[in-house]
Amino acid sequence: ENQNERRMHYVCQITQANQNNWLRTEYIKVDGARRIYIEVRFTIRSCEDVPNVATCKETFNLYYYETDRDEATTTFPPWREGAYIKVGTLVDTIAADQRFGPGSDKEVNFEKRNIGPISKNGIYLAFRDDTGACVAIMHVKVYYKYCGETLMNLASFSRTVSGPQITSLVEARGSCVRNAVAVNGRYPSLHCDGEGNWTVPTGTCVCTAGYEPNFSRTQCKACARNHYKSKVKNLPCQRCPAYSSASNQGATVCDCMNGYFRAPSDTADQPCTKPPTKVVNLYSVVNQTSVNLNWERPLNEGGRDDLTYSVQCYRCQSGFVACVACSEPADYQPRMSGLTTTQVFVHNLRSYAFYRFKITATNAVTNVAVASGEQPHNYAIVNVETNQAAPSAVLNVRSSEAGSTYVMLRWDAPSSINGNILDYEVTVNPSRSQITLQHLANGKLPASVSRTNRTTNQYLNVGGLEPTKEYSIKVRARTMAGFGPYSQPIKIRTLDGTTSTPTHQTNSHTSDPDILHLTIAIGAGVILVIATVVIAANRQRHTDSLHVYRYCSSFRKRRKTVKSKKLKCEKSLFNGTAVTFNSSFQSNHKTYIDPTTYEDPQRAVSEFTKEIDASFIKIEQVIGAGEFGEVCRGRLQMTNKNETDVAIKTLKSGYSTQQKLDFLGEASIMGQFDHPNVIRLEGVVTKSRPLMIITEFMENGSLDVFLRNHDNGFTVIQLVGILRNIAAGMKYLSDMGYVHRDLAARNILVNAQLICKVSDFGMSRVLEEDSDAAYTARGGKIPIRWTAPEAFTYRKFTSASDVWSYGIVMWEVMSYGERPYWGMSNRDVMNAVETGYRLPAPMDCPQVQHRLMLECWKKDRNQRPKFGQIVSSLDKMLRDPSQLKAKAND
Repeated sequence: ENQNERRMHYVCQITQANQNNWLRTEYIKVDGARRIYIEVRFTIRSCEDVPNVATCKETFNLYYYETDRDEATTTFPPWREGAYIKVGTLVDTIAADQRFGPGSDKEVNFEKRNIGPISKNGIYLAFRDDTGACVAIMHVKVYYKYCGETLMNLASFSRTVSGPQITSLVEARGSCVRNAVAVNGRYPSLHCDGEGNWTVPTGTCVCTAGYEPNFSRTQCKACARNHYKSKVKNLPCQRCPAYSSASNQGATVCDCMNGYFRAPSDTADQPCTKPPTKVVNLYSVVNQTSVNLNWERPLNEGGRDDLTYSVQCYRCQSGFVACVACSEPADYQPRMSGLTTTQVFVHNLRSYAFYRFKITATNAVTNVAVASGEQPHNYAIVNVETNQAAPSAVLNVRSSEAGSTYVMLRWDAPSSINGNILDYEVTVNPSRSQITLQHLANGKLPASVSRTNRTTNQYLNVGGLEPTKEYSIKVRARTMAGFGPYSQPIKIRTLDGTTSTPTHQTNSHTSDPDILHLTIAIGAGVILVIATVVIAANRQRHTDSLHVYRYCSSFRKRRKTVKSKKLKCEKSLFNGTAVTFNSSFQSNHKTYIDPTTYEDPQRAVSEFTKEIDASFIKIEQVIGAGEFGEVCRGRLQMTNKNETDVAIKTLKSGYSTQQKLDFLGEASIMGQFDHPNVIRLEGVVTKSRPLMIITEFMENGSLDVFLRNHDNGFTVIQLVGILRNIAAGMKYLSDMGYVHRDLAARNILVNAQLICKVSDFGMSRVLEEDSDAAYTARGGKIPIRWTAPEAFTYRKFTSASDVWSYGIVMWEVMSYGERPYWGMSNRDVMNAVETGYRLPAPMDCPQVQHRLMLECWKKDRNQRPKFGQIVSSLDKMLRDPSQLKAKAND
């Protein structure tokens, strides 16, 4: 072949008939192979030009014989076809593709065959010429196919022989490489196909903690220094979190730097944190034997968001010396420890006593730090001296004599007077009646009018009553410390008109002519108010009812209400016109006027607010501390109007001129607004002390706390309704030209009908140079995380910066009051925002909502939507709730 000599086996017995020529190989071990491949190179002469032949064919046969050992002899297996057929199978009849004749070059033929499945340890191959052919067998190659050793999916696979069929797949189980383990005991596998190729990989090994897979996933490498991997997963090593490091390779967790710690519940990927510093601006408001403690969050919260506070009480001797832990029981509202709010009320203290209160700020690493020997400076102290306590309840209120128009009352002094009684207050409330013309004519006290009298005696003759009417009477005592609680009310019925009236005069403080004048005024006012309300209600009823019906109809189909309260639609999120798409609220276009432009601030107050007589106001409970003083809940009883709940802001005594200007300025701002989604100013008290701002009372408090208290308690459509409330209020303010500058969920108030209203219109926000403090207001720091970048960088506050803040409020609402940017510091927030970071979508947040948030957070303020566009977008979502189905994090 190719002019090279080759050794070959040759036969050409064509001159004799009945040929039976055999060629058999030596014993061939197959090494467990189930399918054998045979390649044969041969030449064969053409029979066409061969003269005087007895027989001549151009084919020969190939056989194989299976056996477990080398047992062939010259006679075994027998040299006949039946023996091979019996134990084997005729492979094929091989025909020459290329034949040669006289004078031509010998053409070499190549044939490839496969046999199987093989079930024995080895085979013999046999070639037979039984037809008389000139055949030369030049080359025979016998082999099988296998898949070689390999590394894949962090596992090593050994040499694997292919299966018995061309289509066979032989499974091979891998062994995990060093520093890798099987997942749940299941090792990866590969499959060797009939051609000797690895295919169909299943499963994988995973690198142990401290190791990461290389790019080709053939080995696990140790994490580099200052990198770690804490989990048994095929994840890359991560750089050590903030305030931690790893000095060696293969770290599973990074060690906290000095002064930083991890809580037991912290994971390895969380940064190391530290205990908080002490609370700031701790102050107390003493009310007799109660104290209201208020403070602000620590300047450094340690990088965590699990801050809590605890209160410790100490009783001291005069001058606040020799203080020991309080032993007398006191009432702490809401509690002494585990506080998440920056306020606690302490009641039932001793009168004229000296107390020291320690407010301690803690987080989850405080105990870890203490256990390691560190002593955190995380508490602040305030000294408190209590005043005289109010008297206890008056005892044994009784009637000693009664007529048709009067009643003589007597009572016993309180069991605990706690000082000197200045006087007693007697309140008479008719049980039932109505104002009639007869009341106006005869000057008798109508049964629907409450009446209060005061006396220094322990008895009182109350006159001017109606015959045969039932009255509820209660009495309380007053000392320098204030009023004590009312006595248990008693019911007294006057006699009929035929009963003679006693000759002695009543001790009432109000004469009958005064009652007549008061009654006439009240009656006229009530009639006028009723007529006005009826006319306005009839005009408005149809439009409002239509809007509410349309919305509530779609709402009922969903059958989803607030789980904790099971509110009905009409009383849940969207009462009245607050969620109607074509709101019936129409306001005349007004422009906001800055009160500081007035030379005389009092003129702005008189122009934009309504003065209220302090006697119309009844303070019932201190509910908090505001920027200027206490915030109270009370009742407002205007002449000819129903008594209503109100919130009362008071200006604390000892105020500075600037504090007074700021206090009155806030009232002047609020007085310019009139919108159902903006907090309503009822009026001010400036002609007596203390100065007061009276606003409508919002029963459910701030939106952020309300959402956290009802986590996952609303449907998406209800949350959109909340956002629509806020956007409508901000559109109104923006249209007036007012820039809020502190829009956040904490400054949105929620009333009993769950209508949201924008509040907090303080004027005293001053930007500071300290970038970590962001900007602050007198009396309270305003976090940077709600502020637009141009505002904290260039001090540019516009309606567009309010839109940025509104986007943060959207995020707060959809995350149920979660803290924006979590535990990041203000400086980190500023850097992140400047580099393009934006808050991710909260869990289950609709995609369309998160897109709107991102629009509000455009870096270029001119590209942010206007509040009018935001209201329109939310209206579309409410009209077509299908937009809300696609989730941003799906």
